[in-house]
Amino acid sequence: MPPRTNDHAPESGRDTGPAEPAGLSAPSASTGAGAPPGPTNARPGTGYRTGARTDTGSGPTTRTRAGDGTGTGTESRTGAGTRARAETRARAETMAGVKTETGAGAGTKTETETGTRTRARTRAGAGAEAIVRPGPGAEVTGPGPGASPSGVRTASLRRFAATARHSRGAHLTVCGALLAVAMTAGAVAGGGDRGGSPAGAGAGTDAAPAAGALAAGVLAGGDLDAGIRALQSRLRAQPRDVSAWANLGLAYVEQARTDGDPSRYPQAERAFDRSLALGSGNEQALAGRAALAAARHDFPGALKYTNRALEQNPYSERALSSRIDALVELGRYDEAAEAADTADDRRPGVPVFTRYAYVRELRGDVRTAREVLERALDGASGPADMAYVATALGQLAWNQGDHETALTHFARALAADEEYLPALEGRARAQAASGDLAGAIGTLEQVVVRSPLPGPLVALGELYEARGADGDRTKAADQYALVDAHAALARAGGVNADLDTALAAADHGDPEAALRAARAEWDRRHSVHTADALAWALHRNGRSEEALPHARRATATGYRSAVFLHHRGMIERATGRDGDARRSLTAALELNPGFSLLGAREARAALEDLEAAR
Repeated sequence: MPPRTNDHAPESGRDTGPAEPAGLSAPSASTGAGAPPGPTNARPGTGYRTGARTDTGSGPTTRTRAGDGTGTGTESRTGAGTRARAETRARAETMAGVKTETGAGAGTKTETETGTRTRARTRAGAGAEAIVRPGPGAEVTGPGPGASPSGVRTASLRRFAATARHSRGAHLTVCGALLAVAMTAGAVAGGGDRGGSPAGAGAGTDAAPAAGALAAGVLAGGDLDAGIRALQSRLRAQPRDVSAWANLGLAYVEQARTDGDPSRYPQAERAFDRSLALGSGNEQALAGRAALAAARHDFPGALKYTNRALEQNPYSERALSSRIDALVELGRYDEAAEAADTADDRRPGVPVFTRYAYVRELRGDVRTAREVLERALDGASGPADMAYVATALGQLAWNQGDHETALTHFARALAADEEYLPALEGRARAQAASGDLAGAIGTLEQVVVRSPLPGPLVALGELYEARGADGDRTKAADQYALVDAHAALARAGGVNADLDTALAAADHGDPEAALRAARAEWDRRHSVHTADALAWALHRNGRSEEALPHARRATATGYRSAVFLHHRGMIERATGRDGDARRSLTAALELNPGFSLLGAREARAALEDLEAAR
């Protein structure tokens, strides 16, 4: 599976200081899912390492569900009392050149002329028209009835990718068009909010409740769109509410993740900046900035903001969790382990337990990782936590080749939340590894329609290749082309997409582009995943001797990954180290024979050749 960066990790709806441990097996009614948070007075230090079974003690938690199709309608407020219509049009036409036009008024138009005529139109909020009025009575009309913003976005991406397949020049132009689409959509979604005004809420919003009461509801797995509208209403009435601005920023981060729409990240950044301008150094906004930086894969930035947040509130669950994430992704595993211990002492609960388990897994301690996750699942207080933790257990089992157990855990996650995309993706991979290719393809098709992210796109493309039916080669190429389209949109939202690019391009794109991306990512951080990506990109460019030290580094922490072992084995074979190659390839197939249908096929063929050459 792709590296886990806790993009789908649960987060507390609030952070007020040390939490009262409640016992995982019997959560307190006052801290169960959906209960309002109250004051706490208990001591820290009752987490996993002391053997105590504890609840989060921090109110409801939330998880991220990518691509559920909510919240991408445009809500904009310019503060100018004008009527604003935002429209982005991107056209790819075949004629013999490239032409780009950018209008100076209400719309932006990008035209690409390359050889066949294809037209894709994306309107903000699927045809929404923003009507903006200043003051508390601001009104914004939302998407028309039946509009599905994530579906519109996915369909547009697929039309672009279909055109791009036919020539490399068209492909590059299309990615440029996507950047224009993304940047314009981001500006529209932000409502031209250069001055710090909240985006307008939908018509008919009730009077705004207090920001503190909103925080838990918005970030507790409820109706995120309704929560955002309530926060916007609150800020129209109380524009200097520091906490509400921070909570709105966090809600936008969640919305970007759930919708797979990076254009929300600039909105979140402006909300956090506004909160910090009103209340310099406030912990909520600092922790929010850390979460935003991590979502954009700016892990040094995430670490900087978590450290600042923890100076203000050493018990901030969000900051403690984000600090673990940042250190893990930077490859600073000893520090990550210390951070996990500290978080476990201060704020034991599901968000911390899941990260604690992942740190242990990365160091090869699968038994402890499984035990921690099982305890967390026993104490999960609501469907969101249950879906998240059960999925983590499924991923852990799948990594160890226990596909039947993995399917059981994914089924439990989907019983808690039938639309939880990480569980659907995990189930598809386990189905493929168990021989249910048709089921795996059907499940992954559901995932990518709702959220065309690089990991599931590549996985689906490889399943099409493995099946080999009529038209499957074209279908596979469609998925791989969409990876570049998503990377363009991600970069427009300030997201670093180099690792995704390197992993996909090395096997299914331009190896030279893969190497450039992998080197850029390696310059930023030295994790096991970046080491593996750089090793594989070097190998795919015929530089296997240079790749070998990185392949060894990827497997040096004890992390059990069949993908890493497969890559190392192929690199060892290319450098003439046949004995080492046999050991690595055999270990990969013994650990998880279904790690990748195409990769496992390649590993078996290489082993057969090595045996024949003896």
